[in-house]
Amino acid sequence: MTGRPDVPDVTVVVAVYNTMPYLTECLNSLVGQSIGLDRLEIVAVDDGSTDDSGAEIDRFAERYPGTVKVLHQPNSGGPAMPSNRALELATGRYVYFIGSDDYLGEEALERMVKCADTHGSDVVVGKMVGTNGRYVRQSLYQANDPDVSLYGPELPFALANTKLFRRDLVEKHQLRFPEDVPVGSDQPFTIEACVHARKISVVADYTCYYAVKRGDASNITYRANHLARLRCTAMIMDHAAGLIEAGPNRDAVFKRHFTWELSKLIQGDFVDLDEETKREICAGITRLADSYLTDPLSDSLPAKLRVRLRLAQRGAVDELCRAISEEAEHGAPPFHLEDGRAFARYPGFRDAGLELPDRCFELVGEIVPGRLANKTRLIESEWIQTGEELSLALTVRIGVVGDTGSAVVRLVEGAMPKSADKARARRLPDGHDLPPAQGEFTRELADDGNATVLRARIPLEPRTAKRGVRVFVDVAGGTYEIPVRGDGRPMPLARRWHGETAPYRAAARLNTKGRMVIRTGPLHPPKKPLGSRLRSLLTGAKRSKRK
Repeated sequence: MTGRPDVPDVTVVVAVYNTMPYLTECLNSLVGQSIGLDRLEIVAVDDGSTDDSGAEIDRFAERYPGTVKVLHQPNSGGPAMPSNRALELATGRYVYFIGSDDYLGEEALERMVKCADTHGSDVVVGKMVGTNGRYVRQSLYQANDPDVSLYGPELPFALANTKLFRRDLVEKHQLRFPEDVPVGSDQPFTIEACVHARKISVVADYTCYYAVKRGDASNITYRANHLARLRCTAMIMDHAAGLIEAGPNRDAVFKRHFTWELSKLIQGDFVDLDEETKREICAGITRLADSYLTDPLSDSLPAKLRVRLRLAQRGAVDELCRAISEEAEHGAPPFHLEDGRAFARYPGFRDAGLELPDRCFELVGEIVPGRLANKTRLIESEWIQTGEELSLALTVRIGVVGDTGSAVVRLVEGAMPKSADKARARRLPDGHDLPPAQGEFTRELADDGNATVLRARIPLEPRTAKRGVRVFVDVAGGTYEIPVRGDGRPMPLARRWHGETAPYRAAARLNTKGRMVIRTGPLHPPKKPLGSRLRSLLTGAKRSKRK
């Protein structure tokens, strides 16, 4: 076959507005695609740029006259109108959208078109990564998948239009971008395409798309203010509600909007907004929560977000500001333990004036090792010796209140699993088997009412051992193991005990991770046989040479 086919495989739409010098890399990545120029069409629409972007796309059109088409129009305020104009000119079997400050991997289009042709896919999502500090969620891209659902846990968090769409699907349903939605105008298009698609596929074994955060953070998503983002989110959700009937599928899609778009409106900068804007944001969230925040969806959210949304829904601006500012200053609040359940004690908890149900504050299937570790603090430690008996006495502050009878301290041999390093604690696997805690324990509410002071007295056995000091506590049906950290507190001096004839030594130290460790062993350990000592010396010498 020679010459350019009558119908290119793919039309790439580029909506352009003031994206130099990033635009050049974007366009170079398109004309350099391995799919070849004869199978490619590029439609670039300049939306009234005031920099050199218009001239740059003209330069590419002149250089690649059979491939690059260009339109110029007055500024419309967003990417929707230029994208719609480009769709009117598109002739490819598939259409692909790219931000004019982003760029593609060399084989991106070839791989996605092949995927669509092989599997009969109407939508193909190519792996996307962020550059220059731009965050892109990666959980959708764990493996190639020929058939993913819009109603699964991952795709709702990837609703940008940076995908390959079968153009027959686009035209059959007259899919276009809403031109009155300056932020997120690609979501209604993407959601509707996915609702109608016979099959949605993922190409995960190749980085197709590089999403760039500009050095001046001038991407439109980063520039929009709170009320504009709220208005756009409401329009997106209302549009989606008209496509997806109420129930689990709609909840799956809207989980994204409550945990992403709406969550971002009630973070730290909310506190600094003027009072009228705060009230408008809360009123907007109230309308959306009343309409779409079902009980199952609410239960699936983290307690922190659920509480903030419910406070906003109640119009409790002061309590919402307190919840945000207090957590920023002091960390997450303590957990109130009661009848096997756990409640995050945010402002509004059991406030008769607000009448929010306890369920708003409850941990529902949420794993919280990091929050417990952050609220666990060593107050003091010492040895208590009575005759030949030695005990470790500890006072530890832990971030739970209420039914804290499960809280104990154990001395545990063996290291914590590496998977617990980030959170600095872990939830034990279901079905775990723990021996009874040794020692005496008392628990009392801290003076500030925001923690429990746990006092432990743990007897030591005269044996050789290295054991970590760890708090164990039951929270919401799970048992958590929390290493006690020194955090600058002095450790008790090493202590000799257990008689004169065969004395033992106990020492408290911090390991390289700052965790408290107790070592016990004979004060005068028996010498190793000569052969064993020589082998140890030779092994050490070999290791030194390798270093």
